[in-house]
Amino acid sequence: MKTSIDRRKALMRLAGGSAAGGLGLLAPGRLFAMDNLQASSKAGLPALKITDVKTILTAPNRIRLVIVKVLTSEPGLYGLGCATFTQRAYAVQTAVDQYLRPFLVGRNPDEIEDIWQSSFVSSYWRNGGVLFNAMSGIDMALWDIKGKRAGMPVYQLLGGKCRFAADLYFHASGRDFKEVEDSARQAMERGYRHVRVQVAVPGQATYGTSGGGNAGASNQNEDGPTNPRSTWDAGPYVRLVPKLFEHLRVKLGDDVQLLHDVHERVSPNQAVNLCKELERYRPYFVEDPLPPEENDHFRLIRQQCSTPIAMGELFNSQHEYVPLIANRLIDFIRIHLSQIGGLSPARKVAAFSEFFGVKTAWHGPGDASPVAHAAQLALELASYNFGIHEGYVFPPETREVFPGCPEIKNGYLYAREAPGLGIDIDEQLAAKFPYPAGRTFDYSWGQTRRPDGTVIRP
Repeated sequence: MKTSIDRRKALMRLAGGSAAGGLGLLAPGRLFAMDNLQASSKAGLPALKITDVKTILTAPNRIRLVIVKVLTSEPGLYGLGCATFTQRAYAVQTAVDQYLRPFLVGRNPDEIEDIWQSSFVSSYWRNGGVLFNAMSGIDMALWDIKGKRAGMPVYQLLGGKCRFAADLYFHASGRDFKEVEDSARQAMERGYRHVRVQVAVPGQATYGTSGGGNAGASNQNEDGPTNPRSTWDAGPYVRLVPKLFEHLRVKLGDDVQLLHDVHERVSPNQAVNLCKELERYRPYFVEDPLPPEENDHFRLIRQQCSTPIAMGELFNSQHEYVPLIANRLIDFIRIHLSQIGGLSPARKVAAFSEFFGVKTAWHGPGDASPVAHAAQLALELASYNFGIHEGYVFPPETREVFPGCPEIKNGYLYAREAPGLGIDIDEQLAAKFPYPAGRTFDYSWGQTRRPDGTVIRP
C-alpha cells in the first residue's frame, strides 16, 4: 500500500512540474513570479466607453439607407452598423438618436450581449421593425468595434472560416420566358451557380419584374378599394410559373440551381399546389409561399411534397421562426438581420437552425446596406449550415460611399480581410446623396390590390 501511495505522490509531483514547465513558470536558472503573470493576464485591453451614437442617412442609387456609427473613448475607434428600414427610415433615426443614444452613452462597448438585452427591454414593449432595426445598428457597430480591438475580422470572433467565400444567387427576371432565360445565361457566364427566376404576368403588377403592364397610382389619393390601379390576380401566376421552370430546365439543363420567390401573394391551397407542381423541376428553394400570418399551413406543404422552402424576410419575433425551424417545416431561414436586431440574435438563429437541418439564406436586397452584407458574410463564413447569400451587386455610387464593400468573384462573395467588418463609410460623400424628395417610403406595398380592390399582403 505504501509503495502505491509513494508512486502516486511521485507522479503528481512530476505532472505538476511538467505543467509548470509547459506554462513557462519554470525555466533554467530562474522562477517566474506567479503574481506578475496574473497581473499581466488581468491587464487586457484598456477600458473603453461609448462616447456618442449617431445616425447617417444616405441614398446612393436612391435607396434609403440608415447607418449607425458608434464612437468610443479611444481616438479613431468606431464601429458601423446597418439600421436600414427603408419603409420607416425616419422612425428608426428617431429611435436611435432620441432613445438608444442617451441610454448607451457611457456604456462599455465590449458588453455586446448585455447592451442588446437591456436595449430590448428598455422600451418595455418588445419586438417591432423600428426598435429592432435601431438595435441592429448598435449591435453590428459593437461587433465591428470588437473586431477592430482584437485586430481580427468579425468572422474570426465567431469561430473562424468554414468556407473560403459565400455562394451567391443572381436575380434573373424578364417580361417573358426568353428574357428570363437570357438573363440567367448571363449570370451563368459570370460564374453564378444559383439563379432566382421571376417572370412578368401579362397585365399584372408582378413582384420581382418590370414590364408587367399594370401601373400603380401616381398619387396615393387616386388609389383605393373602389379605384384599384395596380392589380394582381394569383390564378394566372400560379399557372405560369411551372411553365417557366419547364422552359428553363429544357433550355438551361440541370446544372444550374433555380430559385423562385412567391412573395406570399397566393392563397394557402394555391401555395400547396404550386410547390407540388414545382417539385419535378428540382428548385433549390421556393421562397415565401405563405405570409407569416399563415405559418401553420407550412405543415400542409411539407406533407405533400419535398420542394425546399425558404421563409422569413418579414419575421420580427422568435415566436414566428422558432416553431418552423424546430418542426423542420422549412429548409432555409430567410430572416432580414436588422429586422430581428442584428448580428447577435442572428448568430443564435444560425446555431439553432443547424440542429434541425435548416440552412441560412439571410435576406439581402439593395435595402440591406453594404454594412449589413458585410455582417451577414461574417456570420456565413463561420456558420456550418450556411446555404446561400442573396446576390446584390453594389452599384458604383454605393461602392464609393462604402469603401471596403465585399468583393464578388465568380459567383462568390469574398470578405475583406480587415479587422472588424472590414467596411467604412465616407460621410462627406454620403451627404451628397440625400433621401429622394417627395414620398418618404415606397407606397407600392400598400397599393397593390386584387381585381376586386382588396389590398394584397404584403
